[in-house]
Amino acid sequence: MGSAPEHKTLRIGVDVGGTNTDGVIINPSQALAPDKGIIAWHKAPTTPNPSIGINNAITTMFESAGVDPDQVASVTIGTTHFVNAVVERDPTRLSKVAVLRLCGPFSQHTPPCVDWPREMRDLILGHYALLEGGLEVDGHLISDINEAEIKKECAVIRDKGIRSVVVNGIFSPIDTVERQEERVAELVRAEISGCDVVCSKDVANLGFLERENAAILNASILAFARKTIRSFQEPVRRLGLQCPVFITQNDGTILSGDMAAKLPIRTFNSGPTNSMRGAAFLVQDEVDEAVMVVDIGGTTTDVGLLLANGFPRQQAAYSDLAGVRMNFSCPDIKSIGLGGGSIIRNNEVLAVGPDSVGYSITKEAMVFGGNVLTATDCTVLLDEKLDIGNRTLAKGALSDEDLAKFKAVVKYKLEKIIDTMKTSPEDLPVLLVGGGAVIAPDELKGASRVLKPKWSGVANAIGAAIARVSAVIDTVESTESKTTKQLLDKICNDAIEKAIAAGASKSTVKIVEMDTLPLPSRFTVRAAGDFDYSRTDLSDTLIDEFDPDKDSFIENFEKISGDSGRILVTDTKVPEDVDIDSYKPKVQNRVWYISETDLIWISTGCYILGTGGGGSPYPAMIQIREMLRRGATIRVVSPADLPDDAAVGCGGGAGSPTVGIEKLAGNEMVQAQEELFKVLGKRASHMISVEIGGHNGLQSMLLGADSNLNIPCVDGDWMGRAYPTKWQTTPVVFGERSPIFAPVAMADGNGNVIVMPKAVSDVHVERICRAALSEMGSQVGTADAPVAGDECKRWVVENTISQSWRIGRAVAKARRSNQVDNVAETIIAECGGAEAGRVLWKGKIVSVERTLRMGHVYGECIIEGADVVDDDSRIKGNNKYTPSASGFEGLLKIPFKNENIAAIKISQTTIDEEVHETEGDVLGLVPDLIAIIDAQNGEAIGTPEYRYGLLVIVLGIAASDRWKSEKGIEIGGPKSFGMDHLTYKPMGKFVKPISVIDEFDVTE
Repeated sequence: MGSAPEHKTLRIGVDVGGTNTDGVIINPSQALAPDKGIIAWHKAPTTPNPSIGINNAITTMFESAGVDPDQVASVTIGTTHFVNAVVERDPTRLSKVAVLRLCGPFSQHTPPCVDWPREMRDLILGHYALLEGGLEVDGHLISDINEAEIKKECAVIRDKGIRSVVVNGIFSPIDTVERQEERVAELVRAEISGCDVVCSKDVANLGFLERENAAILNASILAFARKTIRSFQEPVRRLGLQCPVFITQNDGTILSGDMAAKLPIRTFNSGPTNSMRGAAFLVQDEVDEAVMVVDIGGTTTDVGLLLANGFPRQQAAYSDLAGVRMNFSCPDIKSIGLGGGSIIRNNEVLAVGPDSVGYSITKEAMVFGGNVLTATDCTVLLDEKLDIGNRTLAKGALSDEDLAKFKAVVKYKLEKIIDTMKTSPEDLPVLLVGGGAVIAPDELKGASRVLKPKWSGVANAIGAAIARVSAVIDTVESTESKTTKQLLDKICNDAIEKAIAAGASKSTVKIVEMDTLPLPSRFTVRAAGDFDYSRTDLSDTLIDEFDPDKDSFIENFEKISGDSGRILVTDTKVPEDVDIDSYKPKVQNRVWYISETDLIWISTGCYILGTGGGGSPYPAMIQIREMLRRGATIRVVSPADLPDDAAVGCGGGAGSPTVGIEKLAGNEMVQAQEELFKVLGKRASHMISVEIGGHNGLQSMLLGADSNLNIPCVDGDWMGRAYPTKWQTTPVVFGERSPIFAPVAMADGNGNVIVMPKAVSDVHVERICRAALSEMGSQVGTADAPVAGDECKRWVVENTISQSWRIGRAVAKARRSNQVDNVAETIIAECGGAEAGRVLWKGKIVSVERTLRMGHVYGECIIEGADVVDDDSRIKGNNKYTPSASGFEGLLKIPFKNENIAAIKISQTTIDEEVHETEGDVLGLVPDLIAIIDAQNGEAIGTPEYRYGLLVIVLGIAASDRWKSEKGIEIGGPKSFGMDHLTYKPMGKFVKPISVIDEFDVTE
């Protein structure tokens, strides 16, 4: 690599949208000048073959500004082509996908695409098979792959004509030895010549369903992506530009064209990100507060919150695209089918979109001589000052009254999406960008002012031009000789050096993402910085030489896309949203019949009460939802209504929460119950959850609704939260007989079952089960001997399913009314109010350490204090938060053992390159509940999901009085976690949850 010629100072940015292709040429050294360093810009309709549009954009800009191609340092291209194909459910651009799961007996109740909208699932999922394979969390095999089984499925896939295959194995992201996904991929390629195979581990990280979802979407778009990327590269080569060509990805940084063609999902949100980054660039001298960016294209309107530092607000730990849940963070963007090309239909109701004429607007819109009425036509008719097309051609298409309706519909749609994106009811500036911004009014409800800056129509191209460089290091390292911190420091330095080598300016590179995974110790670090404009020594990213075969591929692309250019949106039937204020659960004769709405709210509440542990309830929620849809009935009864001679069984999962997000349940829960029944010779009449927190909070409902059991579950549990061990339960606290939890049965779902008829104590039950658990994959289903109804009434933490329901309802209501800023306070109100809990901390996670021992995840999370809803609460230029006036200043440490144990203020000092901690005030301590929720949506964040950069709120909730005795504090307090130096002091007064059954019962 040589040094850069001094005259290569210009950057070209091109954004290829569904409707328009925009371009700019920028001189970054003049960014603070009045013209922002923008030398030339261009906007024209996107051509069926993007190559022609890119060529025209660059050529036109060169001619208008007299630019010499030798002055160009790089070309960066952004696109919405891929995400539009998914959002619009376009069958001409999405391929059918076959999914091969390497899962053994697991995940059978949650098949691929089970949580997708039906239309998406029908369009994309062509075949799936649950096959032998998969790993345990420690790297041992669930089972090896079966080549004959794979070849048999390949024959089916081949016969169905499917050319895209996803391979997803349990714990594949930590599979560095067996390489199961890679081996299966090789087999598939050998059996199905020329097919695309996507290994899930290349797309996303831990989180089985979410990773699989992302891989399926990625696979579906691959063929289209190759054609598109090549069409982007061709004009640059033909114009003789000797510079690298980049594609922008979701976080506003750049990808090589080759990588973008393999992982197009990384570009899905690059269009909105480019617009937001470009918007920040345009108003950097005018706005010093958070602003809502509304990017109106020809097909969609994308809305996101641009923080005061110029970076988009990021989504939560999980992202959602077209109803599909994935597990990598993206800018928090909401899209609606509204744009300049939106088709207008005036039947019984005047409808604007969601379908669009797309890039054919200059042919099909009336003002351009076409015969399709579009939003642009209506806007031109409403505003005589607009110099777009020929107004007379559209005259009379709508009456004045209907034009007024159009104006009102557009205004309503924009105000609604803006309102949805706000986290506070306060007005804030709205920045309109994009070629379709002309359809937007100058005033909008919820906007303190509406800004339409110069060059806003090409903000997306500007954002592409100023895109940053990033580098990722994803490695597995041994922690035997070095600490996690030492390894992480080295990996961070390596990531920074890698980013610099990729073209980043050394002075601007920062670490923007860090993650560590336990056993084996896997580290993922991302560094990002501004492009070093003085360098063009990146020859490895230059595009390939001319290839006739590839060029003919572009001709095929032209044929596919060139018919009409019209973009169609499948009309999906979405059930009406529940009116939260008026919704009443079905409770008849003291029996609560659970609906899907109830289930969703209970699931949300369970994870918050899980205090970081218990595992995500999401897979169990999906499994139960499918049971309800197949006709199952879930009944919940009050503990107060139990007959004294009832036999109240208990079942749940035991193990690590990290395992729970990856190894989805098989039949281990029911298997354990069946084995216990064989020993006891009798069945339970009711079912109770061992803990309400997390995944186990739903198990009493899942087991009760199982066709083999079909019994009601009790509105209560044995913890009132989540704890890591069975002896940390209220029956053990009461100690009326010992052991409580024997006999006990345990099944791993893989054919291994243990039944313990006797034990000396509940501690021995736990120790023996825990020892076996480590050899059974760190996750099992358990069944405990039933207790009598009168015993249950004495020991139970009452009404905790009701409490979960109320918490979930509060979170849903906060979102619906845009009161997420106050969601923490709303949750606390549902748990008894200010006396029963409080907000302990707000801030950003800056450090996470985890290790796995005996099926438990141990570690600690460090949160840097900040008011997470303030404009200036995001990363500043020094990659740090500015302390707010909210009182959350400094650092908070949360140690955890599956669940959060304490919330302790700390100070850190560095001596001889080692960080030393000094503990300060204890803000919260077990048995009180310490829960961490996502500051942006109110959802719980579990210990497996803690990661660098998340904005969070820490809640403290008073524990049940069942834990307030001396023995309760001994069993569930700090000493039980080895923290003898801490003394428990109640943070508040426990308030008994209000029973849903008592409140809503209709007795016949």
